[in-house]
Amino acid sequence: MDDHNKRVIETALLCAQEPLTVADLSRLFVEDITTADIDEALVELQRAWDNKGMELVHIATGWRFQSRLSMREYLDRLTPEKPPKYSRAVMETLAIIAYRQPVTRGEIEEIRGVAVSSNVMKQLEDRGWVEVIGHKDTVGRPGLYATTKQFLDDLSLTNLQSLPILEDAAPMAAAEHLGQAVIEFDSSATVETVVIDESVITDGSAEDISQETTQESMQEPTDVVSPESGEPADETK
Repeated sequence: MDDHNKRVIETALLCAQEPLTVADLSRLFVEDITTADIDEALVELQRAWDNKGMELVHIATGWRFQSRLSMREYLDRLTPEKPPKYSRAVMETLAIIAYRQPVTRGEIEEIRGVAVSSNVMKQLEDRGWVEVIGHKDTVGRPGLYATTKQFLDDLSLTNLQSLPILEDAAPMAAAEHLGQAVIEFDSSATVETVVIDESVITDGSAEDISQETTQESMQEPTDVVSPESGEPADETK
C-alpha cells in the first residue's frame, strides 16, 4: 500500500471516536483495497509509532490509537478530579468472572469464601465489564456471568486468551494478574493502588481503578447491613 493510503488509514484512526475494524477501514477507499493490504498498512503504522507517546493497538472491537502507559502520569495532570475507586471485593469478583466464566454468583461466593453483595455485581454491570449471558440448568436457574467486549477494550486486550496466565489461583492473585499488562502497582504504598490505563479512550480521559487492602480482623465476623440497600455487604461465610 502506498504512503497516501496509509496516511488515510492513520488519519481515520486518529479521528475515530471508536475502534475501527478492517472492514470499516476498507470503506475509506473507492478502489479495491484487499484485507491483506490493510493489515500490512496497520503493522507498518504500528512500527512507525514505536517511539512516540501514542501507539496503535488491536483490541476486541478493532484498531485504535491510545496513549502509552508511560504517559499516564503526565496526562493525569490534565484531569485533577479523582478517578473512581473499586474495592478489593469488586476486583476479586471481576477476576473470578474473567478467568472462570461463565460463572454463577454462588460459584463466585464459593471461590472467594464470602458472600457477594448486589452492590458489587451492580458496579461491574454498570461499568459495562460483566453481563448475564444465560442461566445454569440447575435449581433456581441462576444467572451465568461473563465479561464483555467493553472489558477487553478497557484492558487493551484482543480476546480472553490475551489475559495474563495465572500462577496462583487465589482470588486476590487473579485480581493482580488481571491487568498485568496495563496495571501498575505501588509496592511502597500503604494502600495498594491498581491503575488501569484508560487514557486509551480517544478523548484523552483516564480512570484509575484502585483496590484497598485492609488488615484481616482477628475478631469473629459479624453481619454488616447497608443502611441504604438493606442488603448484607461482603461478609465471611
